[in-house]
Amino acid sequence: MAGMDTSHLLTAQTDPSSLPSWRALESLAATIGRESVRDLMQRRSALGQTALAWEAAGVNVDFTLQRLDQEVMAALLQLADEAGVQDLRDRMFAGDHINTTEDRAVLHTALRGRADSQLVADGQQITSDVQGVLARMAELASSIRDGVWVGATGKRITAVINIGIGGSDLGPAMAALALRQYQIPDIDFRFVSNVDPTDVVQATAGLDPATTLIIVASKTFTTAETMANANAARAWVVEALGDEAVDRHFIALSTNAVAVESFGIDPANMLVFWDWVGGRYSMESAIGFSTMIAIGPERFSELLAGFRAMDEHFREAPSAQNLPMLMGLVGVWNRTFLNIGSTAVLPYSQLLARFPAYLQQLTMESNGKSVRRDGSKVTYETGGVFWGEPGTNGQHSFYQLLHQGTSDVACDVIVIARNSDDIDGQQEMLVANALAQASVLALGRTADEVRVDGTPAELVAHKVMPGNRPTSVIMAAQVDPFTLGALVALYEHSVFVQGAVWGIDSFDQWGVELGKKVAVNIKQALTSGDTHGLDAATVTSIARYQDLRN
Repeated sequence: MAGMDTSHLLTAQTDPSSLPSWRALESLAATIGRESVRDLMQRRSALGQTALAWEAAGVNVDFTLQRLDQEVMAALLQLADEAGVQDLRDRMFAGDHINTTEDRAVLHTALRGRADSQLVADGQQITSDVQGVLARMAELASSIRDGVWVGATGKRITAVINIGIGGSDLGPAMAALALRQYQIPDIDFRFVSNVDPTDVVQATAGLDPATTLIIVASKTFTTAETMANANAARAWVVEALGDEAVDRHFIALSTNAVAVESFGIDPANMLVFWDWVGGRYSMESAIGFSTMIAIGPERFSELLAGFRAMDEHFREAPSAQNLPMLMGLVGVWNRTFLNIGSTAVLPYSQLLARFPAYLQQLTMESNGKSVRRDGSKVTYETGGVFWGEPGTNGQHSFYQLLHQGTSDVACDVIVIARNSDDIDGQQEMLVANALAQASVLALGRTADEVRVDGTPAELVAHKVMPGNRPTSVIMAAQVDPFTLGALVALYEHSVFVQGAVWGIDSFDQWGVELGKKVAVNIKQALTSGDTHGLDAATVTSIARYQDLRN
């Protein structure tokens, strides 16, 4: 199938709303979807039905607190069949150009594929190319970790700064925190993404250029924000060590050897990646080089193994036992049929503090689309807003809205069983909070239950918790490289399932391009004063900015 002409995917009818299963789900949303989670649980219990929970690659997801039942699950699985989700999945793994608007294959799964597999797409030996880059990454990472790679003055590297933006930052930064207990203690890891100059100034503060290695991650080596920060970092190194030091203190993650060499980096120290790797799917490619330096090649292999285990489960497991398939379909039910526009990701683990931010890009850049693959406008709700914070922090800030606000919010409560930093039973306190919040979010607290506690009559209404917030409880043993890979892949594939059902291209991101283009024109206006062609509101803002700056 690899290399097959898939242009028909761009023009094929992709409107799922006429499918029989879609109409059935609309009917179910009008009945079962209006029932409370309490009532649904009681009915399932009376029928002797088991909990709605599945496990894959060491990750368990329990949908028992979702607003659905087996009839809804059956209809969702039928929708997946009728919408051709399995076929599109197989095309993705085979290397077909399922990213139709950019005419590209989507092969992030090949980044963590088995070394002995054979995959050819567009005449390219995918597996051998990937393994070659991984080997070079391991060689460089080991030399840095072992002190073989030294700076221009002969000192070993004690700090690594990763400069990137979007997928070139969010994945490595999230992984650095999640896997900090596996990091080499002799190297400090910092991340720069914001073009705000404060970001790069703070990242370099207190560091010695002579012992700092800077990784610049940009596929074209022209990304405006990344290159602005890279040039600032270059100036910092050159001021201290001279131009000739650049090659010993910079490594490029790119495909543009000419631009890399012009910057002053030997192309031999450039790690490549490919067009079939989307930025938000790239943390296990060369973009993950800082991760490999931090945890070492062997642990990085464990990270890839976790990804691969979930990939293989998604590819091979029957739909009714396929965790990413089911998770994606539950997301479709909540977003499209129950019209819930927001999902809070609530990790009860400080190690996963950056995971919600990572998922924001993965989910919202992938499925924040209002046009189907065939160019027609969608007539139903697609990707919603993903957001969140670590659990107990959120309880003292935004959980009030979750519990008693006027909008329904779906919730993913992530629970980690083992914590290497446990102190005097605090882990039990943490998990107790997680499970309590999941229960109350979904089941709430009735007026009668409030009265039984002896609450004064005038306060009863204020203490009622309506519940019915659809909640998934996601649980794993610990945050280690394998589990992190599996967890990320679980969300990747659930996002894929949703996009496939909705008939949209989950792998382009045209919506981010226009703002970049307009920003170039505004920057020129800020320096030249020529505001011709800009809208009146922007011209006014430019004048106000210049007054304030002066």
